[in-house]
Amino acid sequence: MTEQDLPPVPLCASADLEERGRAHVFDVMHFRQPASAFALRFDGQVVGYLNRCAHVPTEMDWQEGEFLDSRKEYIICSIHGAVYHPQDGRCVTGMCGRIGLTKLDVRESDGQVTWYPSRDTRPVFED
Repeated sequence: MTEQDLPPVPLCASADLEERGRAHVFDVMHFRQPASAFALRFDGQVVGYLNRCAHVPTEMDWQEGEFLDSRKEYIICSIHGAVYHPQDGRCVTGMCGRIGLTKLDVRESDGQVTWYPSRDTRPVFED
């Protein structure tokens, strides 16, 4: 199955993602390994990333769906303290160096947030 053959995956209603609020967390297969991903709303845009710190590949949320720092300005790894910019996933400070978060193709249309899988990151349940 090619990337173009992978159907989009509905994630949640647009209204479920409050501005700088709790993210929608979902399971994926990243390079054929189980992983977690998330979508959140930041400055009016929905963004999606693999839930994996660039410093050490571990999940980052300090509580399920909670990725932003206390001021709700940055995504922060609860384990390592690495800080990422929500709009593009680039490392701001911490042990992540020049490596940023793995961005996922999430889009919002007609009140729905949808994920478009890629060659590397696919839905958990494929036929």
